[in-house]
Amino acid sequence: MPYGKRTGVAAVDRLNIVAHDRFQEIVDEANNPKSPIRLRTLVLDEEILEHRKVTVVATPTILARLGLPSGQGDEGAKYAGAQPKPKFEDAETQRVAQLTYEAIRKLSRDPSVVPDISYLTRPEVQEKLVREVRSQYRPQQMELEGVVPPLPDFTKIAAETSSEVIDQTISIPRISLMPKGEVKAGFRSFKLDLSTMNLVAPDGALLARYLDRNEADTIGVIQGNFLEKTPEDYVVSGLINFPDISYDNNADLLYDLAGQVVSHLNSRMEHNELMALLQAEQDSIARAVRAQMLNHYWIDDTVEYEAVVKQGFTDIRSSAHTSEKTEPLDYRTVPADKSNMARYLFSGYSKCLVTPVRFQSDTERKLSVILERESLKWFRPAKGQFQMFYRDGSDHQEYIPDFVAETEVEILMLEPKMATRMQDGDVLAKRDVATKWCLQASEHALSHGGKPWRYALIPHDQIQDNIGLDFIVKRFAT
Repeated sequence: MPYGKRTGVAAVDRLNIVAHDRFQEIVDEANNPKSPIRLRTLVLDEEILEHRKVTVVATPTILARLGLPSGQGDEGAKYAGAQPKPKFEDAETQRVAQLTYEAIRKLSRDPSVVPDISYLTRPEVQEKLVREVRSQYRPQQMELEGVVPPLPDFTKIAAETSSEVIDQTISIPRISLMPKGEVKAGFRSFKLDLSTMNLVAPDGALLARYLDRNEADTIGVIQGNFLEKTPEDYVVSGLINFPDISYDNNADLLYDLAGQVVSHLNSRMEHNELMALLQAEQDSIARAVRAQMLNHYWIDDTVEYEAVVKQGFTDIRSSAHTSEKTEPLDYRTVPADKSNMARYLFSGYSKCLVTPVRFQSDTERKLSVILERESLKWFRPAKGQFQMFYRDGSDHQEYIPDFVAETEVEILMLEPKMATRMQDGDVLAKRDVATKWCLQASEHALSHGGKPWRYALIPHDQIQDNIGLDFIVKRFAT
């Protein structure tokens, strides 16, 4: 496979299928002359090549406005749709604007100086920006003797750049939840369900079947060198490889569960066979046991958390999409295949802060039409934009809301969802963590002259092109 042809070296030409539930069916199918498993030649014509996939980076519009690189290659940029015209066309002015943008990013990490993006226009903040830009600025060309080129107008460029950043950004604070006391959690004791754990001890040798000539060969022998002293140690050592399972806090439970596994398997094989099986299947056994442990995880919900604002506002993040090698569709266009929505990219927006855009359903596209018509600005957040996490068993999963939009009076976090899934456990868990985040963000924003946040979980069948954003907010926002 790596060379596109047989090399004559058996170990290189051979594809090993060690174990499979339908192993015999694979062998029989490969021996069928009409089987697609057999080698065949595929010639790629121009039509196939035109439909190959490319990676497109959806970039924040502020980067294009300031002439900053988008992070995507030439091929990706070709299919990313029209980008906003740069604010500054002169190369030297553009470079000062880019230095200003870096200075703004640096200041945003100190919420005591810039607790909200609107603070960028304040005189004391502007002074800090100009001072930082002056210290970083270096003329691009060597000065000629006796000729001193005029310096750029740092004050004017810093003010214009700050205004541009405010226009092309939504003020999203970085909020961390810090427990006020000790957080207690663990796993309860329980009896494992081992009815489906029907493992067979390895016999020591692996037999290879050559599909092209029906010959057999031995390609490996399992050695009898055991790494653990007892069978239970194999199960326990496999479990503590998971970062959410602490040996010190759960040793008794882990050995109890390991004992249940060993007792279940020991009745059907000798000790050495059991040790060989546990060594060979350690990872799969540990995963099976941990999956049941997660159903018995507990955490002390009485612990209080304190919201700490780490940044007054954060950068709008880029995101990468894999798409067919075609131009993005206009967002008002209903695609031909709505059931396969993720294959399309959309552009043509004037208020979207990150383009192009991908949707998972036509309902999301319809909501984008409403936001483009009625909000001041909006975007679809990328992974890591909010760093909100909801609990899923003992794990914490990141929640990425579908839309964020700013209006004249507030900032909205919007989540369209299939109407039949509105009461699903994970949907409600995401709603709860987002609602709490919005309350904390509102408290911070209102104390510094910003806009409040609200969250709306919206049934998909309530989103149509002809309804208004106010209707959605009044009916579904919390």
